[in-house]
Amino acid sequence: MWHVKDAAAFLKFVQNTKSFDKVLKNVNILSLGAGKCTAELKVDEEHTNPMGGLHGGLSATLVDCVSTYALMTKIPARHVSVDIHMSYLKGASIGDDILIEADVVKSGKSLAFLEVQIKNKKTGDILVKGSHTKFIMS
Repeated sequence: MWHVKDAAAFLKFVQNTKSFDKVLKNVNILSLGAGKCTAELKVDEEHTNPMGGLHGGLSATLVDCVSTYALMTKIPARHVSVDIHMSYLKGASIGDDILIEADVVKSGKSLAFLEVQIKNKKTGDILVKGSHTKFIMS
């Protein structure tokens, strides 16, 4: 595991991965450091469910990954998810710009507690609230 310091280099790494994280290829990391990560995404057809709204699975992936990026700025050790909780409050549609804000609320020797809000960038409305708990492997 490596310690994230340069958002631009990290974004390039994520965009070029062959792993599942490739679904984040259109995510733009705006800031990364001090236990926080802020990113944005323009909702496109590939991000939607059959009803044309932001797919809940993509929202969960955003919560998982963006909060993990925030944690990587504080803790260079390996960590694994033990719990993710999602609250879906409002929807987003094709063409909407969304903002993903992740924060490390607390981290200790073995657990880290992370929170994420996905917002409509134009209105500021909270679309999704997520909490993520990770086990820190020493």
